[in-house]
Amino acid sequence: MSLSRTGPGAAAPAGIFNGIVRTAAAAGIIAGLLLTGVQHLQVIPIIQQAEVYEKAQDSAAVVVPAAPVAAEHAHAPGTAPHEHGHGGHGAAAEAHSHGGWEPEDGIERTAYTALADVSMGVGYALLLAAVICLRGRPVTWRSGMLWGAAAYAVFFIAPSLGLPPELPGTLAAPVSARQAWWICTAFSTAVAIGALAWSRNVWFKVGAVALLLVPHLVGAPQPPMHSMAAPESLVGSFIIATALANAVFWLALGGLTGYFYKKFA
Repeated sequence: MSLSRTGPGAAAPAGIFNGIVRTAAAAGIIAGLLLTGVQHLQVIPIIQQAEVYEKAQDSAAVVVPAAPVAAEHAHAPGTAPHEHGHGGHGAAAEAHSHGGWEPEDGIERTAYTALADVSMGVGYALLLAAVICLRGRPVTWRSGMLWGAAAYAVFFIAPSLGLPPELPGTLAAPVSARQAWWICTAFSTAVAIGALAWSRNVWFKVGAVALLLVPHLVGAPQPPMHSMAAPESLVGSFIIATALANAVFWLALGGLTGYFYKKFA
C-alpha cells in the first residue's frame, strides 16, 4: 500500500511551489541577461577606465625611493610597510588587493558577469514570486512592474543613499559593517513600504516614515578617510549608469515575474 498522500489538498501546495520555481527561473534568466547587456554597454566600460586609474595608483605606490631617502617612503593609512605587492614576489604581487585570480577581459569576463547576474536574478525573482504568492492577489506584468519598482527602492535606492556604488580603487569601510548596514536598511525600507502601501492606520504610516529614516540617521559605516583613484566625474558617471542599469533590471524582473506567475502559478 502506498503511503503517499494524493488529492487536491496535497497537489495544490506542490503546484504552487513548482509555479514559483518556474516563474523565478524564467524571469530571473531573462532579467539577468538583460542586466548583463546593459552593464556591458554602460557600466563595464566605466569600471575598466577606473581600473586603469587603480593600476596607475598601485604602480606609483610600489615605487620605492633609493636607499638615502627610503625613510620617506609613504604607505596608505592602515597599511603595513611593504604590505603591497612588489615586482619579484610572484603570485603574491599579482594577488595584491584583488584576491588573486580575476577573469580576463572579453568573453571570459562577460560570461562570469552573466552567470552572476542570472544567479542574482533567479534569487530575487524567487523572493518576489514568494511575496506575491503570500499577498494572494491577482498579478499581471503591469502590477509586477510595481513590485519591481518597490524592490528597486528597497534593494538599491535606499542602501545607495548611504553606500553609493563604488569603483575599483575606492577606500571603503570593512565589508562586514557595510553588509550589516545594507541588510538593516533594506529590511526597514521593505517593512516601511509595506506599511505605507497596505496599512490604513495613521500611526502605522507615521511609524513607517520613521522606520525609513532610522538607518540614515544612524549613518552608513565609513572608512577612516575617503580616498579614490578615479576622478570624481567618473565616479558620478558610474553612479548614474549603475542606477539606470538597476532600474532596468528591477522593472524587467518585476514585470516578467508578474507575467510568468500568472502563467505558471
